[in-house]
Amino acid sequence: MPRGITQDQVNTAADAILGAGENPTVEKVRTELGTGSPNTVTRMLDVWRSHLGERLRQLSALPDLPTPVGQAMMTLWQLATEHASQAIAGRFAEERAALETARSALATERQDWTTRLEATETDRAVAQAAKDLAEHACATLDAQLQDSHALRTDLVRQRDRLQAQCDQLATEVQGLRAQFAEQQQAAAEGRARQEAYVRNLEDRAHQEVDRLRQDAKQWQQRLEATERTHRDAETTLKNELGAVRDQLRSAEKEIARHVGQIAGLEKALSKQAQPKPKKARQPGRSQRTAGAKKERT
Repeated sequence: MPRGITQDQVNTAADAILGAGENPTVEKVRTELGTGSPNTVTRMLDVWRSHLGERLRQLSALPDLPTPVGQAMMTLWQLATEHASQAIAGRFAEERAALETARSALATERQDWTTRLEATETDRAVAQAAKDLAEHACATLDAQLQDSHALRTDLVRQRDRLQAQCDQLATEVQGLRAQFAEQQQAAAEGRARQEAYVRNLEDRAHQEVDRLRQDAKQWQQRLEATERTHRDAETTLKNELGAVRDQLRSAEKEIARHVGQIAGLEKALSKQAQPKPKKARQPGRSQRTAGAKKERT
């Protein structure tokens, strides 16, 4: 409470205002006093009003109080009571309006948060569905990749088997050529011996020459048949090897495509990318063997 303001000063100011026919209010009392805190003046006015009724009753009970003065005091008391009732009703109305406004604001805010929560739940459901779909797609691609690896392994096994057969055939052809060279050398030596022998035995020379010619013809036919067989087998193996290489290239492209899809999906899911499978090296041995066969042929 500010210094210099007492309950008696407030009571005196309120009595003066009331005596002037006006309603004592906080602002009027503060104007009358020239100072004072609104809260302090309000509290002291409440004390003044609480004692006003008793003072009026004491005044009305005085035997020497004139009747007009008593009636005037009663009128003032009624006015003061009505004013206090109106002030209280006004305050109640203001408090009720503020409460309704706060209640409406809280209801609006609650509805807003409810809407946000529902939207969040919807977004979470959509995100969960997208996650499940991505996991299913990842599992499908993983299965396809495993199938591609199995197919690649099978093709590599077939390629190795065909390469082994080709090498075996090349070895057999070399052996046949060596055998044929030995036979030709032996035939040449036989012819030389026969020619020497013919010079000594002319009668038998013609028979031996005819026999050697027949043998040479048969060996030539066998050589031609063997070379044809070798060429056919070599052509067949080359065709099969080319088809296997085409299958390997197609399988490697398919594997690379699957690996790219998996890598893109893993990158979208912020996971560590898997290394791409290395491409199988093109078999160079079979090409060198085929080139060597062509040169020898």
